[in-house]
Order: sequence, then C-alpha cells, then structure tokens
Amino acid sequence: MRGLLPRRRLDELLRRFRRLHVAVVGDFFLDSYLDCDARLDEPSLETGRNCYQVVRTRRQAGAAGTVAANLVALGVGSVSAVGFCGEDGEGWELRRAMDGLGLRLEGFITAAGRFTPTYTKPCYVESDGRGWRVCEELERLDIKNRRPTPRALQESIAAALLAGMSRWHAIVVVDQVSEAACGVVTARIRRQLLQLSRRHPRTLFLADSRQRIDRFAGLPIKPNQHEAAAALGTRPARSIAAAVAQARRLSGRAGRPVFLTLSARGMVVCVDGEAQHVPGFPIIDRPTDAVGAGDSTTAALICCLAAGATPVEAALVANLVGSVTVQQIGTTGTATPTQVRRRWKEVAHGVSPS
Repeated sequence: MRGLLPRRRLDELLRRFRRLHVAVVGDFFLDSYLDCDARLDEPSLETGRNCYQVVRTRRQAGAAGTVAANLVALGVGSVSAVGFCGEDGEGWELRRAMDGLGLRLEGFITAAGRFTPTYTKPCYVESDGRGWRVCEELERLDIKNRRPTPRALQESIAAALLAGMSRWHAIVVVDQVSEAACGVVTARIRRQLLQLSRRHPRTLFLADSRQRIDRFAGLPIKPNQHEAAAALGTRPARSIAAAVAQARRLSGRAGRPVFLTLSARGMVVCVDGEAQHVPGFPIIDRPTDAVGAGDSTTAALICCLAAGATPVEAALVANLVGSVTVQQIGTTGTATPTQVRRRWKEVAHGVSPS
C-alpha cells in the first residue's frame, strides 16, 4: 500500500527498540477506573441521589505514565520515570502501577505536601459473558495540585535529570498539568531541558504539552491541532494545507522538528523548513476511543527516532500505533510489536480490523 513503511524496515526498527533507554519526564497521574453495574444502582437514603455500585477497580499510570506504558509495550529496553507523587494513597497506587510496568524510579520523588495527580473515572460496565465491557463513561473526578511546585522539589527534579543524562538515548517531556507552575515541567525545568539538549546533541528530545507547547523553544515538539492553534493564536486547521502552514510557523526560523498530529488524518512533519503530510490509517466500521491515542503516538515517535528512523518513517509508525490503540475501548490503550505487525498486515492487504 502506498505510504506504508516496508515490513522489513518496520521489523528492523522494532528490534532496535530493545536496545534503547528512554526517560519520561513530566506529570505522572494515577488513572483510577471505577467500573459500576447500572443494574445495582440504588438511591441514597440521606440525599436521594444515585449511588453507583462498583464491581471492579482498575488503577494504572496515566498522562506521562501512559507514554511510559506505551514505551514498555513497544519493547523499549529500559524506561525511566522522572517526576513526583504525593505521600498519599493515590501515590502508593501510582507507584505500584509503575512498578508493575517495570519502570526505573530513581528519579521519581515522593513529595510531602503534594497531591498525587489523579483522574478518577467512573464507568458503567456490562457483562459480555467473558468479563466486563465498558459501555458508558460517567463524570470524572480530578485531583490536581493548584499551588506552585516548591523550589526544593524543582531542584530535586533537576538533579535527577542531570544524574540520568549519561544513560538515556532519548527524553520525552509530558507537560500534562494545565495550572501553570504546578506540575513537574516548570519554567526552571524547561530551561534545564533546553540546556541539556544543547550539551547532549546525540540525545533525542520530544516535548508534548497541553497548554504550553509554545514555551519549549529549541526542542522538538508534538502538538495536536488544537494545541498548535492555541500556540499560534488562530483556529485549528481544517485543511491539510492549513496544517502544513501551522507546522511551518511552529518550526520557526530555528527549524526545530514539529510533529503536528491531525487525529485520523495522520500528522504533518516539519523539519528544516520542509513540511510533509503523513496520512493516517483510519478505522472503518469499528468503535474507537481516542483517550490515550496521542500518548501512544508520542511514544512511537520518540523510540523510532532514537532507533534511527527518519522523521517521516517515525510518523508512519506512530500513525500505525495510534490506529491500534484507538480500538481499545474504556482504557488508555497500548500497542505491542505483535499488534503493530498485525495492524501493518491489515493495512497492507486492505483488511478491516476484526
């Protein structure tokens, strides 16, 4: 199929992932899923409001943790976490989830006086005979820090970055927290990341930020179309031509690499002033769930680039990975090399997912 990476090249890149050591720097959240059975709902005697009845709990590392989980699933040899959690039950659950992924946690700090950022996600589930299936997501409850990250904690994060640079082939920056200066990636940490990228030109960097993608001057960035538009003070691109123009503007005079994602339409890659649209691999006649798809794309991009892929090759693999994870409903999905190869075969032969 036109635009699809040759299978031999895909296999070569996937094998190289095993030799990589990648660091994920940023806001690690706890994703706490509460699966509820609607048939068991009952009114509260005190308030008359509905009481959701939980039949299963699922807790996993979210936000930066989702990127880390995708790196692990893709077969990256070693994944380090740099960030913090609080001295609370959510922090204990987050660390347990990160331990379960096999992450290296030397740079992950337990900080007194800070919340562990948490997304609590109630869902209605139904039994399909083989287990529970998510059929509806309910209102989410968020726990976040709304006071600035203390200076001492920022310095501890900076020290962890310095200590790990000699080991890491690549660094992914995940700036998830909307509240300015309240997460891991403060102005102090952004300055240090830029300094480290200049001192270690062979180390790959990629920044992903919900609110501040324009503040990572000098670093490669991966915005989606809404983040790009907000950074440029304009509307999200409706056409590929408009997306190409936005990617060029974000790339700027310095020519930093930009990977502008366009959901099912793929992404625009802009490097050294040259921009190219890399089409996506849409899912036809199947339910999809976009939650976490951007994180899986980020993970695929950074490990492909660190494995020696060209920017366009990395974008092709990232689009393929995203088309795997969006098919995983009610969870932040991941893609294994086996799943990526299977999806490649589906696309190459024009077979619909089954």
